[in-house]
Amino acid sequence: MGTIRRWLNGIRSAPIKDLSDELNQPISRTLNNNLITLNSIFSHAPDLVIRHFQLRTGDNAVLVYLEGLIDKSAINNNILKPLMYEINSVNDFWDSSTTIAKTEVVTLWSHIEKAIFQGQSILFIDGQDRSLVLCTQGWPQRAIKEPQIESTLKGSHQGFVETSGQNIALIRRYLPNRELKIKEFNVGSRGNTRVSIMYLDDVINPDFVKEMEDRLLQINVDAILNTGELAEFIEDHPISLFPQLIMTERPDSAAAHILQGRIVVVVDHSPSVIVAPVTFSAFFQSVDDYSNRWIIATFLRLLRYLALITTISLSAVYIAIVSFHYEVLPLDLLVSIGESREKVPFPPIVEAFLMEIALEMLREAGLRLPGPIGQTIGVVGGIVIGQAAVQAGIVSNIMVIIVAITAISSFIIPDYDMSSSLRLLRFPMMLLAAVFGMVGIVIGLMIIGAHMISMESFGISYGSPVAPIRLSDWKDVWVRLPMWKMKKRPLSTDPTQLKRQGANREGEDQV
Repeated sequence: MGTIRRWLNGIRSAPIKDLSDELNQPISRTLNNNLITLNSIFSHAPDLVIRHFQLRTGDNAVLVYLEGLIDKSAINNNILKPLMYEINSVNDFWDSSTTIAKTEVVTLWSHIEKAIFQGQSILFIDGQDRSLVLCTQGWPQRAIKEPQIESTLKGSHQGFVETSGQNIALIRRYLPNRELKIKEFNVGSRGNTRVSIMYLDDVINPDFVKEMEDRLLQINVDAILNTGELAEFIEDHPISLFPQLIMTERPDSAAAHILQGRIVVVVDHSPSVIVAPVTFSAFFQSVDDYSNRWIIATFLRLLRYLALITTISLSAVYIAIVSFHYEVLPLDLLVSIGESREKVPFPPIVEAFLMEIALEMLREAGLRLPGPIGQTIGVVGGIVIGQAAVQAGIVSNIMVIIVAITAISSFIIPDYDMSSSLRLLRFPMMLLAAVFGMVGIVIGLMIIGAHMISMESFGISYGSPVAPIRLSDWKDVWVRLPMWKMKKRPLSTDPTQLKRQGANREGEDQV
């Protein structure tokens, strides 16, 4: 009955073995007692290695680590060999008997458990009531490669990997400055994921750092596996369709955001980092903007904003014109559209939904398949399905063109999360257009605009610098002025140090 009652009440968790008393106990002087406690804590852990050996002084010792998380050559050459053949006294061991760069003396079992799970090795010596934590991490890692989502033509070709230490080093290479501060947290009661925040101490608004720390400390979850999960816990408006945090896989992009007065959150196991706070316009900036000449970069940026409008409203405008406002079309074009839709038995809204859903399915299938096959399926599937659908009289030629332009426009937007959100906005806009015509499209755009300017990201207005208006920031929003003209950091990040550069060309005034 008790089991049924717990099931009915939603309580289905199994009892958890309580080891809090053992973990809070200090290490014993007797080696055998320590091994008993160790086996109790790490029961059913076949990858736990307990290696017995004798020091040169004759004392018995044990080295403990998890196989697969350590560097075996470092253990053999830098730990076992010095301890077995080189030390003359046990007391020498605690000082500099090993050649491991980072060591720590611990006395509690809770510290030992945490260190072993992090890939470190623990050295126990019979007769000693303390142990040495040796930094021997050496799990499998992939090489640093070019980012898959944020590719660039002229920028760096290095992307983040799944180890937070390497990701921090990649960012530090761009900012070798003592004001670059790093704070570490452990998030998740089971996963104990290492999360680090990075910022420039003399540039960042201290309120951002305090707010980020509070939000990270409030997270109470089993584990954080990637940056996407963490972003949902710390963003301001979790039910909004718009992303409020940038997730980048580029070290140079992360360094640029830090220089502008933002915080970067590095999550272990994840090949991307989180940037906060951000505004809507930040999602339309790309690393290539600062590699090309400013006129070309400005043209490309204006093209992205045109793609934004096209992605949201082109299909809706087509539905509204064909259904309600066909008189605005030239007669020849109207006749052409009428002939194209002559065999289509569905209203424009159904026709548009069929093609848009088919396009999204093709895109998702292309992503899940291996690279070369996915590209082939995408191209062939699009052509075959589009042509076959037209010949079968399911959709019109004009609708295929509209959907193709919409798809291309969505891929111009450099941020994947923002691009996905805008693609999803097409569907409610098409419904509004089918019911109210152009009036519905205007209402939809007004709702979207009102929603954006009402949002905040860590206390910063999401619509800045457009709403509220900050004209000095417009030099890097709609257009990208020459680099020597951008002497101040964006006001939208509220930096404590506004000056970014001095006079770099003859005749310029100092800021």
